[in-house]
Amino acid sequence: MKKHEAQNQLNDKTAFYDATINDSKFGTVGCVAIDKNGNLAAGTSTGGMTNKRWGRVGDAPIIGAGTYANNNSCAVSSTGWGEFFIRAMVAHDISALMEYKGLSLKDAAKEVIHKKVPELGGDGGIIAVDKYGNIVMEFNTAGMYRASMNDKGELYVGIFKD
Repeated sequence: MKKHEAQNQLNDKTAFYDATINDSKFGTVGCVAIDKNGNLAAGTSTGGMTNKRWGRVGDAPIIGAGTYANNNSCAVSSTGWGEFFIRAMVAHDISALMEYKGLSLKDAAKEVIHKKVPELGGDGGIIAVDKYGNIVMEFNTAGMYRASMNDKGELYVGIFKD
């Protein structure tokens, strides 16, 4: 079967298909959630860095660096320059600032993303939800694809800084 015929068949069976992005690579996908019982969860999947060194392990699979959840504070999923997120233990540090310093999720995320990570030489961002359902999507880059939905079903989608 020719590629064009296969694409036409696929178009008939899927809700969305764009041949121009079929072979493209995508970056990090993260999620954070709070359930009706107040349990927090975070997940992170990464496409990795272009031209990464063989054997490199990024921050996504390291709990506390790229992903972290603690029912006493928040759930965090990160994207960015992994080596710096590992050194800063970004996701855990946001949680620790909330627990030990009493910072809000927003203030803790700003402290880590706009001060700690750049001082080390890195950049990136996070999505997070706290134990009260407050959502924060903080980044120190030109943009970060992100979306959220609250308990009322209100959807927010963003790419660049608001």
